[in-house]
Amino acid sequence: MQKINQKYINIVVKKALLEDLSPKGDLTTNLLNSKNKIIKAKIIAKQDGVISGLNFCKTAFKLIGKETVFIQKIKDGKKIKKNKVIAEITAKTKTILIAERTALNFLNHASGISTLTARFVKKVSSKTKICCTRKTTPNLRLLEKYAIKKGGGHNHRFNLSDEILIKENHITSDIILKNLLNKAIKTKKLVTVEVENIYQLKQVLGFKFKRILFDNMSLNQVRKCLKLCKYKYETEYSGNVNLKNIHKISNTGVDRISVGSLTHSAHSFDSSLLI
Repeated sequence: MQKINQKYINIVVKKALLEDLSPKGDLTTNLLNSKNKIIKAKIIAKQDGVISGLNFCKTAFKLIGKETVFIQKIKDGKKIKKNKVIAEITAKTKTILIAERTALNFLNHASGISTLTARFVKKVSSKTKICCTRKTTPNLRLLEKYAIKKGGGHNHRFNLSDEILIKENHITSDIILKNLLNKAIKTKKLVTVEVENIYQLKQVLGFKFKRILFDNMSLNQVRKCLKLCKYKYETEYSGNVNLKNIHKISNTGVDRISVGSLTHSAHSFDSSLLI
């Protein structure tokens, strides 16, 4: 997976700030007589959870006001309790007021994903990896996959160039699965094949590739498939995974469980900035 660096953070945060300030800036803050006064503010957690996205939050303030002093009281990936201080900011009044919403949007979005991921991780055996998917917010995938890792999860492929994943629609389009699989193996890329039943699984057994993905199978089917695989492949489950059924899925012995809701349905973390 690509790594987050400051250049990437600056680009993403600048776009978000422009979205908030174009075309005429913060009309309300511009009315204040004291807008250049140096003040202090705190970001407070309003719930328990796992924090991530602090560098994005900090950058929002820094890009608006170079005078900003941003002191984080916790590190990304750490748990926080309700009413605890996440960070303290010293800056001009206008800097804090202009950057506040953009900064909190990044922090709360990433922390919401990390918090939900941690809840899933807590419910599975230590052997099972909780993985994200490509069901991400356009242009925020790197941030969201970073947040997954900070919540204790694992990243699936970052994009279509990373690995080969042969899914139902690929099989339907090419018809002959064995031919498609042979081509995939020759690329030397990591290859995953999605199967929906035991018949499809038997078609690919014996081929040398990395991973088999059981899609929307019953748990009884998954157990039968695992016996057929005989530990020759890394195994993964996907399809309608939630906090209520994740433990039972993990107990089948599958190596990985991919959960789309980690990114497409995570609730925003609740925090606020107080001057």
